[in-house]
Amino acid sequence: MPPDAVHEIPAHTARRGRRFARPHGTALHAVAAPPLRVADVALFYGERSGGIRTYLDAKRRWAAATPGIDHHVIVPGAQRRHADGVHALPSFRVRAANGYRIPLGVGALKATLRALRPDVVLLHDPFWGPLGVTRLAHAAGGRVVAVHHGSSALDAAGLPGPDAPWRAVFRVWMHHAYRDVDPVMSAVDPRRDSGRTATIPLRFGLHPAFRPRPGTVRGDHVLFVGRIAREKGVFDLVRAAARAREPWPLRLVGSGPALGRVEALARRLGVSDRLEVRPYLRDREELARTYAEARAVVMPGAHETFGLVGFEAAASGAATVACATAPCVALMPELAFTFRAGDVDGLLAAIEAARAAPGDPGGALALAERSTWERAFAAELEDLGALVAPGGGTGRRRSAA
Repeated sequence: MPPDAVHEIPAHTARRGRRFARPHGTALHAVAAPPLRVADVALFYGERSGGIRTYLDAKRRWAAATPGIDHHVIVPGAQRRHADGVHALPSFRVRAANGYRIPLGVGALKATLRALRPDVVLLHDPFWGPLGVTRLAHAAGGRVVAVHHGSSALDAAGLPGPDAPWRAVFRVWMHHAYRDVDPVMSAVDPRRDSGRTATIPLRFGLHPAFRPRPGTVRGDHVLFVGRIAREKGVFDLVRAAARAREPWPLRLVGSGPALGRVEALARRLGVSDRLEVRPYLRDREELARTYAEARAVVMPGAHETFGLVGFEAAASGAATVACATAPCVALMPELAFTFRAGDVDGLLAAIEAARAAPGDPGGALALAERSTWERAFAAELEDLGALVAPGGGTGRRRSAA
């Protein structure tokens, strides 16, 4: 970023004054503390991406109506732009299917953080200059939270070749990237991947659209929503469809790098006439209807670090199938039909059970009402406030030496 580029950031984002002021000729008086300034830094913020974008977009809406937080999101963009708390930095597109972009280095990111001087920086991946960003934030008196969305197993499953060597590479890198942050935030245990314990929970919520819809007629099809990629379990889902006695339709909603190979597998297994692919859905109301109208919604990936699709589908009243390893299952045990990772026959049995289930609108509504984004972010803000309070800190900052 050129030296003057930071001036594109609106003036109202300049750091606020001290927490105490002494008007001339008066005693020292406490003034109201300014809102906590939080910067979410996210590399994987694609146009058609899933959980991270959903989380950040929901957080932006919540923060706009919440006086206790001054919220900023820093992401790669098609062009540099600083407006309404969103800072899009220069990048180039690398994966058209989901709109992912790679930033042009870390200079623009560091310049933006210098201008913002956030109290807390949340790093949503370990790949965008984590050590340098952490040092910069610490030098300005801020705290850094590593948000553990992924895992070495998930990242490795998305790359060609055997998983084991890639898992080892990613674990080494995560240990390196997380070494100097303050706490780790996660919905799963990140110790094996990062060498760090999660001391702040990563919470997810639900858009108000995701709730049961009385009178919805369930179709006959089985539905998958998300990135069409190997790590999402779509190949096992096609294999399960091929083993089913009843030739139910399989509908995939989304896009991704494995679409051609999924269609080729369906042809080889003789189920291509039952496979339908529909484009990514951005509208939450339409997505909720899509969930509710399926006979069953399946989230077959074994490496989910939360499982927002399954969470949304269950709250919408859909009969929901998820791998038993998905953390969201623990929040809705009465609503999810589960199977063991890698067990295609178990996946098929769970699908058949879900297809035969009558549904539980009462349980779905209870899940929706107790799982709002507002509750999730209010609890997160409380944790971050405790982190920056004098003597606070729910993690450890290690020396870079």
